Amino acid sequence: MYRILICDDEKDIVNALKIYLADANYQLFEAFTGREALELIRREEIHLVLMDIMMPVMDGYQALKAIRDIEEEKGIPVEKRVKIIMMTALNEERNVKKAFEMGCTVYCAKPVDIEKLKEVLQKLSLV
Repeated sequence: MYRILICDDEKDIVNALKIYLADANYQLFEAFTGREALELIRREEIHLVLMDIMMPVMDGYQALKAIRDIEEEKGIPVEKRVKIIMMTALNEERNVKKAFEMGCTVYCAKPVDIEKLKEVLQKLSLV
């Protein structure tokens, strides 16, 4: 069973994604700040994170960096690291570039097109 963390400060978005992904064989977790996501990742084995960029307390970029730093410290090979899909309505090229430079797996525009998201999950072998 794949374990997916949905992290967004908008509860409606978290709930919608949970509904869209409920049919598949996933165990779903939720967080509303990057800090909550990071704490959960330290406690649970997570295979994929759907991470909003713009959040209070700790934004998605900061959380992404912290996750990758932890994986680096633990010596986890790149191919075994948690997959991170960054999501934002700020679809400027500099945001996309920054996300990939920091180690995101996929960049996804909001509002999320659920069919495209399912295609991405399939490509990542998470379906």
